[in-house]
Amino acid sequence: MQKVTAILLGAGSRGAHAYAPYALNYPHELDIIAVAEPDEDRRAAFIAAHGISQDHAHANWEELLAQPKLADIAIICTQDQMHYEPTLKALELGYHVLLEKPMSPSPEECVEMELMAKKHNRLLTICHVLRYTAFWTAMKRVIDEGKIGQIVSIQLNENVGNMHMAHSFVRGNWNNSDTSSPMILAKSCHDMDILSYIMGEPCERVSSFGSLMHFNAENAPEGAPARCLDGCPAEASCQYYAPKYYLGSGRGWSAKFTTDTSLEGILEALRTTPYGKCVYRSDNNVVDHQVVNMEFASGATAMFSMCGFTRDNTRIVQVMGTKGEIRGNMEEHTFTVHDFVTNEQNVIHVHASEEGHSGGDVGIVRSFLREVRGYAGGESESSAAASVRSHLMAFAAEESRVNGGKPIEIEQFYKKLVKV
Repeated sequence: MQKVTAILLGAGSRGAHAYAPYALNYPHELDIIAVAEPDEDRRAAFIAAHGISQDHAHANWEELLAQPKLADIAIICTQDQMHYEPTLKALELGYHVLLEKPMSPSPEECVEMELMAKKHNRLLTICHVLRYTAFWTAMKRVIDEGKIGQIVSIQLNENVGNMHMAHSFVRGNWNNSDTSSPMILAKSCHDMDILSYIMGEPCERVSSFGSLMHFNAENAPEGAPARCLDGCPAEASCQYYAPKYYLGSGRGWSAKFTTDTSLEGILEALRTTPYGKCVYRSDNNVVDHQVVNMEFASGATAMFSMCGFTRDNTRIVQVMGTKGEIRGNMEEHTFTVHDFVTNEQNVIHVHASEEGHSGGDVGIVRSFLREVRGYAGGESESSAAASVRSHLMAFAAEESRVNGGKPIEIEQFYKKLVKV
């Protein structure tokens, strides 16, 4: 098997811990030979893990991409608003690109990246990892086989989980749309993509409602300080008290924001980083709940609901067709197919991979490498072309939400915002 060489831009949680481990577990398939990461500790840890030479280790992507092409592919896992420029530069240099989602907070940039990939005849694959899980691929196969007839409607609930909500979208990197992306894009472009994937046809119009209802100063406990460790009177009763999150059973989460996971290291991080802030006194502005209504080309509809106030972190789906329906829970790795004619129920249990995103992280890297090896033009499974369609659903949903739920026509929205 031909080994593929890679450079990595951004050795944070997704870059270093979701996609790069493939090179350590399958070294005959993938070799990461260069890295760009501004955090010195993260960069050093990545260099040591992957045996990268110092002359191929850089503090920023500009330095790395200023060099002639070094490898076959570029894996880009910078922050949301830092995807556009390195992606265009990597494509120009001749790299096939695996890009973390979302593509960009700007619809214009998303379309330009898609066009640049076509111009340079390179793969630009977006990390919509749900497409590569056993759960969704099995469900898609059942639908494509006609087991439930024509899809009439879908209901998809994204249960974010209250701990994940507070960690990533109140205290974390995706808490403010001014510096990252709106919630519907940062978290739920996965869901817009999976709805597009299951439906297999264009979405024509959307409407949306949602708000930041709870995580704001109005709901702060009386006397709550800016940081949990500054002596919060609500320590015993607040479910978001930071030491309760990041020490004890939640200690594993601390590795997402500090390389020093000793007790003192975590406490120091809680004193100095946003992860020690009171959730009611943060600079977050993304919604904590949102619903989106969609109509597709055939007349089929879909309803999506995202909520940060759930016990479990999972997705629950119901696909209603003319001949039957599917009901499933992603966390349980199970869905049931009900046949309206025979009244039979077929329970499908898929392999519950323990790897990231139920195997989706490994699945997309494996698929991408296979497409790179055999590349002769064409698109990947989760190509930029496919991703732009689902991104436009998210952009239109946010446009609707901030305008009081006004329905948005996707085609008109596209023409208004994107000049191609």
